Amino acid sequence: MIRHYLVLIAKGMGMGAANVIPGVSGGTIALITGIFQRLIDSLKSFNFTAFKLVLKGRWKTFTKYTDLYFLLAVFFGTAISIFSLARLLRFLFDYYPIYIWSFFFGLILASVFFVSRTIGHWRIAVVITFIAGAGIASAISLLSPATQNDSFFYLVICGVVGVCSMILPGLSGSFVLILMGNYELIFIDAVNTLNLRVLLPVALGAGVGLVAFSHLLSWIFHKFRNQTLAVLTGFITGSLLTLWPWKKAIFRLDAGGIPVIRNGKKLVEGYSFYLPDPDAQLIWAIVFMAVGILTILVTEKLAEKK
Repeated sequence: MIRHYLVLIAKGMGMGAANVIPGVSGGTIALITGIFQRLIDSLKSFNFTAFKLVLKGRWKTFTKYTDLYFLLAVFFGTAISIFSLARLLRFLFDYYPIYIWSFFFGLILASVFFVSRTIGHWRIAVVITFIAGAGIASAISLLSPATQNDSFFYLVICGVVGVCSMILPGLSGSFVLILMGNYELIFIDAVNTLNLRVLLPVALGAGVGLVAFSHLLSWIFHKFRNQTLAVLTGFITGSLLTLWPWKKAIFRLDAGGIPVIRNGKKLVEGYSFYLPDPDAQLIWAIVFMAVGILTILVTEKLAEKK
């Protein structure tokens, strides 16, 4: 039993790590580690029936009905990753960006293959939804970010939108927050300094959005399973554009054309992509891609044995 929950915490840590990385989806990690459906169903169970069980004091029935211990284990692991990786990822992306992006590119590339294998039949409707998902994710990755906004209601909206994309495979919540202009404010500044004025409204929006969106996603998943998996696979495929390792940062400029500085660093608002030169760095990048692919291969093999 303890081992079971330790595994769930580890999977939650994987989701948390993915949620911090722009371009990587926590929902993708949930999907490839086999807990996506259970996660959605558990979140969906927080309904009027669950509320009545709490009012009646039937805690044992409530925990079983909502699969509460499963959720607590997963979210505990997610929280550990988010708070422990914020500083580490800042360091890695500052000094080893190409290698880190290469690892995640390989990880997501392998995920496309394994997630697509779960689709029962590739009919015309399924193929169309796959293309639509890939197109939408690619289009999102090319959008220009908004400016930072720390107002209460905007932070609540960031929580709602961010968490919905975090549990949707292939659509990165962190990247959506970049587009909304608040990634640096929330994931780097507020998390590292425990700024509750920012974190609390985001958490409020995330809680509401998580439960509401899970109902919609669960209904769609049960009603149109193959089409849903196809569009999610498309999202994952489209997100590869965001993860392309060879890109140059486009810095946000003020009215005078001078780069905007925040916390001593230039504020990034997007990227321009390019092809790599055949050098030692390319070889190491390919190695890290291979490590990412092997990570998914090992994960899938362990899941099959289980």
